[in-house]
Amino acid sequence: MAIETTYDTETELSSVNSILGAIGQSPVTSLDAGNPEISYVYQLLMESQTDLQNEGWVWNREFHYEINPEANNGRIPELADDAKIIVIPPNILRIDMYANDINRTTDYVRRNGCVYDKLNHTYEFDKSIHANIVWKLPYEDLPSVFKRYATIRASVRAATQMVTNKELAQLLATQEAYARASCIEYESNQGDYTIFGTPDNTMYRSYQPYRALAR
Repeated sequence: MAIETTYDTETELSSVNSILGAIGQSPVTSLDAGNPEISYVYQLLMESQTDLQNEGWVWNREFHYEINPEANNGRIPELADDAKIIVIPPNILRIDMYANDINRTTDYVRRNGCVYDKLNHTYEFDKSIHANIVWKLPYEDLPSVFKRYATIRASVRAATQMVTNKELAQLLATQEAYARASCIEYESNQGDYTIFGTPDNTMYRSYQPYRALAR
């Protein structure tokens, strides 16, 4: 029987099966939450991909993102219902004041699911803010190399916590290092980083040898 070739990207199910295969377990056809082993492996995968996304990469990091205030409506008990607060969406892992903002009279942190200004000791905002955001994206939206990295990273945890096989964990840790190197390469290629940074509204282009050779 011929094996049919598919070009589908890696899914949560295929990643879970990769982790199971890495620790010598049989693959499954569905993510059965009632199976303790499958549920635990899935949890390891979700923890690994969350840790990975929390680092902030070119594909889930956004600068100068505008967030508008909304009515309190009882979210913060000490404030009136019509007070304006900024609620942080649940899929935001990190939020910080926009780095290029010259206004240094605020200091934002996350508190009670909202933006809190530590400098002015308040949840209230009378206008929108611009912040640097690290998003938590669905697993399907991760680039392929990052899915592989999250899968192998979870496999190392499974080998350590589920089968306590030191030799297997060391072997998988070597693969993890290679997978992370691929992620760094992806980040470098997609980010187009230079020592001059990437300031807004700049027309500067870093030196590229092929442009000189093309003259």
